[in-house]
Amino acid sequence: MRVLVLYAHPVETSFQAALHARVVESLRSSGHDVDDCDLYAEDFDPRLTRAERLAYHDTAADRAAIQSYIDRLQAAEALILVFPIWNFGYPAILKGFFDRVFLPGVSFRMENGKVTPALSNIKRTAAVVTYGGNRIRALLLGDAPRKQVTRVLRAQTLGAKQDYLALYDLNRASAQKRERFLERVQTVMKGFG
Repeated sequence: MRVLVLYAHPVETSFQAALHARVVESLRSSGHDVDDCDLYAEDFDPRLTRAERLAYHDTAADRAAIQSYIDRLQAAEALILVFPIWNFGYPAILKGFFDRVFLPGVSFRMENGKVTPALSNIKRTAAVVTYGGNRIRALLLGDAPRKQVTRVLRAQTLGAKQDYLALYDLNRASAQKRERFLERVQTVMKGFG
Protein backbone atom coordinates (compact mmCIF):
# COMPACT_ATOMS: atom_id res chain seq x y z
CA MET A 1 0.00 0.00 0.00
CA ARG A 2 1.27 3.52 -0.79
CA VAL A 3 1.23 5.38 2.52
CA LEU A 4 1.74 9.12 2.93
CA VAL A 5 3.04 9.87 6.43
CA LEU A 6 2.60 13.52 7.43
CA TYR A 7 4.90 14.32 10.34
CA ALA A 8 4.82 17.63 12.21
CA HIS A 9 7.38 18.23 14.96
CA PRO A 10 10.51 20.42 14.83
CA VAL A 11 12.68 18.55 17.36
CA GLU A 12 14.53 15.44 16.22
CA THR A 13 15.10 14.21 19.80
CA SER A 14 11.44 14.45 20.87
CA PHE A 15 9.19 11.53 21.79
CA GLN A 16 7.13 12.49 18.75
CA ALA A 17 10.25 11.88 16.61
CA ALA A 18 10.54 8.41 18.16
CA LEU A 19 6.89 7.76 17.28
CA HIS A 20 7.46 8.98 13.74
CA ALA A 21 10.48 6.69 13.33
CA ARG A 22 8.52 3.72 14.70
CA VAL A 23 5.62 4.40 12.31
CA VAL A 24 7.88 4.60 9.23
CA GLU A 25 10.04 1.60 10.20
CA SER A 26 7.02 -0.58 11.00
CA LEU A 27 5.25 0.27 7.76
CA ARG A 28 8.36 -0.34 5.65
CA SER A 29 9.15 -3.63 7.38
CA SER A 30 5.59 -4.73 6.55
CA GLY A 31 6.18 -4.04 2.85
CA HIS A 32 4.38 -0.72 2.45
CA ASP A 33 5.63 1.96 0.05
CA VAL A 34 6.10 4.92 2.43
CA ASP A 35 6.19 8.56 1.34
CA ASP A 36 7.61 10.13 4.50
CA CYS A 37 6.67 13.82 4.50
CA ASP A 38 8.45 15.58 7.38
CA LEU A 39 6.91 19.03 7.09
CA TYR A 40 9.67 20.73 9.08
CA ALA A 41 12.54 18.97 7.28
CA GLU A 42 10.93 19.86 3.95
CA ASP A 43 10.53 23.47 5.12
CA PHE A 44 6.84 23.47 4.23
CA ASP A 45 5.45 27.00 4.33
CA PRO A 46 2.11 26.82 6.18
CA ARG A 47 1.03 30.36 5.28
CA LEU A 48 -1.92 30.59 2.94
CA THR A 49 -1.04 33.54 0.72
CA ARG A 50 -3.43 36.27 -0.35
CA ALA A 51 -3.33 34.99 -3.94
CA GLU A 52 -4.05 31.42 -2.81
CA ARG A 53 -7.04 32.54 -0.75
CA LEU A 54 -8.43 34.64 -3.60
CA ALA A 55 -8.08 31.67 -5.97
CA TYR A 56 -9.17 29.07 -3.37
CA HIS A 57 -12.30 27.91 -5.23
CA ASP A 58 -10.72 28.20 -8.70
CA THR A 59 -9.62 24.64 -9.44
CA ALA A 60 -7.81 25.86 -12.57
CA ALA A 61 -5.68 28.33 -10.57
CA ASP A 62 -1.89 28.08 -10.52
CA ARG A 63 -1.05 25.70 -7.69
CA ALA A 64 2.62 25.28 -8.60
CA ALA A 65 3.84 26.20 -5.09
CA ILE A 66 2.03 23.20 -3.58
CA GLN A 67 1.50 20.90 -6.57
CA SER A 68 4.08 18.37 -5.38
CA TYR A 69 2.16 17.98 -2.10
CA ILE A 70 -1.15 17.63 -3.96
CA ASP A 71 0.43 14.95 -6.17
CA ARG A 72 1.71 13.06 -3.13
CA LEU A 73 -1.70 13.17 -1.45
CA GLN A 74 -3.49 12.02 -4.58
CA ALA A 75 -0.98 9.18 -5.15
CA ALA A 76 -1.48 7.80 -1.63
CA GLU A 77 -3.74 4.91 -0.73
CA ALA A 78 -3.38 5.62 2.98
CA LEU A 79 -2.63 8.66 5.11
CA ILE A 80 -1.02 8.68 8.55
CA LEU A 81 -0.67 11.83 10.64
CA VAL A 82 2.01 11.95 13.35
CA PHE A 83 1.85 15.08 15.49
CA PRO A 84 1.61 16.50 19.01
CA ILE A 85 -1.45 18.35 20.27
CA TRP A 86 -0.36 21.93 20.94
CA ASN A 87 -2.71 24.51 22.41
CA PHE A 88 -5.58 22.05 21.99
CA GLY A 89 -5.04 21.75 18.22
CA TYR A 90 -2.77 20.88 15.34
CA PRO A 91 0.74 22.35 15.17
CA ALA A 92 0.59 25.41 12.89
CA ILE A 93 2.61 23.71 10.15
CA LEU A 94 0.11 20.84 9.91
CA LYS A 95 -2.89 23.17 10.03
CA GLY A 96 -1.25 25.15 7.23
CA PHE A 97 -0.83 21.95 5.21
CA PHE A 98 -4.56 21.31 5.45
CA ASP A 99 -5.34 24.96 4.58
CA ARG A 100 -3.04 25.00 1.54
CA VAL A 101 -3.29 21.42 0.19
CA PHE A 102 -6.77 20.13 1.10
CA LEU A 103 -8.39 22.34 -1.54
CA PRO A 104 -11.51 22.24 -3.68
CA GLY A 105 -10.77 19.76 -6.44
CA VAL A 106 -8.26 17.97 -4.21
CA SER A 107 -9.93 16.87 -0.96
CA PHE A 108 -13.46 17.93 -1.86
CA ARG A 109 -15.56 19.24 -4.73
CA MET A 110 -18.16 21.97 -4.65
CA GLU A 111 -21.26 20.90 -6.57
CA ASN A 112 -24.21 23.29 -6.55
CA GLY A 113 -22.98 24.82 -3.32
CA LYS A 114 -22.64 21.41 -1.65
CA VAL A 115 -19.37 19.85 -0.52
CA THR A 116 -18.62 16.39 -1.89
CA PRO A 117 -15.61 14.43 -0.59
CA ALA A 118 -12.93 13.76 -3.18
CA LEU A 119 -10.16 11.71 -1.52
CA SER A 120 -11.54 8.35 -2.69
CA ASN A 121 -7.95 7.18 -3.26
CA ILE A 122 -7.39 7.07 0.53
CA LYS A 123 -8.66 3.74 1.88
CA ARG A 124 -7.03 3.85 5.32
CA THR A 125 -6.04 6.60 7.75
CA ALA A 126 -4.44 6.82 11.15
CA ALA A 127 -3.29 9.48 13.55
CA VAL A 128 -0.52 9.00 16.10
CA VAL A 129 -0.73 11.86 18.56
CA THR A 130 0.43 12.97 21.98
CA TYR A 131 -1.32 15.24 24.45
CA GLY A 132 0.54 17.04 27.21
CA GLY A 133 -2.52 16.87 29.46
CA ASN A 134 -4.82 14.07 30.49
CA ARG A 135 -7.83 12.74 28.62
CA ILE A 136 -10.37 14.35 30.95
CA ARG A 137 -8.95 17.80 30.24
CA ALA A 138 -9.03 17.11 26.50
CA LEU A 139 -12.65 15.91 26.73
CA LEU A 140 -13.73 18.92 28.80
CA LEU A 141 -12.30 21.17 26.09
CA GLY A 142 -13.99 19.22 23.30
CA ASP A 143 -10.89 17.36 22.04
CA ALA A 144 -10.99 19.19 18.71
CA PRO A 145 -8.00 17.35 17.18
CA ARG A 146 -9.67 13.96 17.70
CA LYS A 147 -12.87 15.27 16.12
CA GLN A 148 -10.99 16.81 13.20
CA VAL A 149 -9.35 13.48 12.45
CA THR A 150 -12.19 11.08 13.25
CA ARG A 151 -14.95 13.16 11.70
CA VAL A 152 -13.59 15.63 9.15
CA LEU A 153 -10.78 13.49 7.73
CA ARG A 154 -13.03 10.45 7.74
CA ALA A 155 -15.63 12.39 5.72
CA GLN A 156 -13.03 13.65 3.24
CA THR A 157 -11.81 10.08 2.68
CA LEU A 158 -15.32 8.71 2.21
CA GLY A 159 -15.29 6.79 5.48
CA ALA A 160 -11.88 5.14 5.15
CA LYS A 161 -11.00 2.72 7.94
CA GLN A 162 -9.29 4.71 10.68
CA ASP A 163 -7.19 4.46 13.83
CA TYR A 164 -6.64 7.25 16.35
CA LEU A 165 -3.72 6.35 18.59
CA ALA A 166 -3.33 8.87 21.39
CA LEU A 167 -1.00 9.06 24.34
CA TYR A 168 -2.55 11.40 26.88
CA ASP A 169 -0.67 13.05 29.75
CA LEU A 170 2.73 12.84 28.04
CA ASN A 171 4.10 15.46 30.44
CA ARG A 172 3.85 12.93 33.27
CA ALA A 173 4.23 9.67 31.35
CA SER A 174 6.82 7.25 32.68
CA ALA A 175 9.42 5.65 30.43
CA GLN A 176 7.43 2.41 30.74
CA LYS A 177 4.18 4.08 29.62
CA ARG A 178 5.96 5.66 26.65
CA GLU A 179 7.48 2.32 25.66
CA ARG A 180 4.08 0.62 25.84
CA PHE A 181 2.65 3.28 23.55
CA LEU A 182 5.54 2.83 21.08
CA GLU A 183 4.80 -0.91 21.08
CA ARG A 184 1.08 -0.29 20.50
CA VAL A 185 1.89 2.00 17.56
CA GLN A 186 4.25 -0.62 16.12
CA THR A 187 1.59 -3.34 16.40
CA VAL A 188 -1.03 -1.23 14.62
CA MET A 189 1.41 -0.17 11.89
CA LYS A 190 2.59 -3.75 11.27
CA GLY A 191 -1.06 -4.76 10.75
CA PHE A 192 -1.89 -1.63 8.75
CA GLY A 193 -3.73 -2.22 5.52
